[in-house]
Amino acid sequence: MLALTSRAIQRQRRQGGTQETPMAERATNAATIGVIGLGAMGLGTATALLDAGLEVVGCDISDVARQAFESRGGTSVATPAELAGQCGVVLLVVVNAEQVESVLFGETGMVDRLAPGSLVMQCATVAPSYARALGERLDAAGLLMLDAPISGGAAKARQGRLSVMSSGSEAAYAKAGPVLEAMAETVHRLGDAPGAGSSVKLVNQLLAGVHVAAAAEAMALGIRMGIDPDTLYQVITQSAGNSWMFENRVPHILEGDYTPLSAVDIFVKDLNIVHQTGRELTFSMPVAASALQQFTAASGAGFGREDDSAVVKVYQRLSGIALPAANDEEAEA
Repeated sequence: MLALTSRAIQRQRRQGGTQETPMAERATNAATIGVIGLGAMGLGTATALLDAGLEVVGCDISDVARQAFESRGGTSVATPAELAGQCGVVLLVVVNAEQVESVLFGETGMVDRLAPGSLVMQCATVAPSYARALGERLDAAGLLMLDAPISGGAAKARQGRLSVMSSGSEAAYAKAGPVLEAMAETVHRLGDAPGAGSSVKLVNQLLAGVHVAAAAEAMALGIRMGIDPDTLYQVITQSAGNSWMFENRVPHILEGDYTPLSAVDIFVKDLNIVHQTGRELTFSMPVAASALQQFTAASGAGFGREDDSAVVKVYQRLSGIALPAANDEEAEA
């Protein structure tokens, strides 16, 4: 059953005296929050936690990322192992399941170093089957887990206005309360065990990827027919064919700015997880498959690290359309 909790409801629950489990009470340094992964989403989230008055330690292998967080008033370490002894709650804002595995169970991982009852908030997009198995492994290690994928983009991360698609035990939610209030505008409580949060995030990513690919195809078609792209954008955003992704991503195409806010390769990853889950369920998803092929083509053409709106460049390759990108090398060729 889906329950939607806003910041106000989260605050009411904490003021009402929600009790943590004895295991959670044994955690040391419980007031300190660790954020592993200081990319666009992680840095914004860690900064929002700082702004809320929480004590935050960041972790990233990149010197530049750590310095960026320190310049905002935070402290940082280079490895999860260094972080483990300092925090009672750890957010994993990393790219994929492989990075989650490394952070938790790798050579410098933290599972064996975290105090009993510590909370791991898993915020990456991963397969629901992986999230369920991870929850069982962490439980066996005496740790709590909140399956808590996030959505909203870097700007909302910095503002503490993310949407969190979450599932976990009452004990996990109790320990996560101050963190969720600081980082999220909306917290969706989707179940009492890991897996449900990742399942809903996967549906979101299916739709997001399809919408970005469809927006790119629509703009490419309009340009091929000779329609002024700015005019087309103005018309569609006022019409039934509009979507949040069309409205948000097409300006990147119009401005010729493919600076990655969310990269092409992110959707290659996420839509592959969609298909992995479909195979597990023997469930066909032809529309998602088509979007995956377009993102894979864009990545194969060398655009994988560009903004996901760069999937439109596949159509440039196929049909020779001139994109309104002043610094697009193929358009100038």
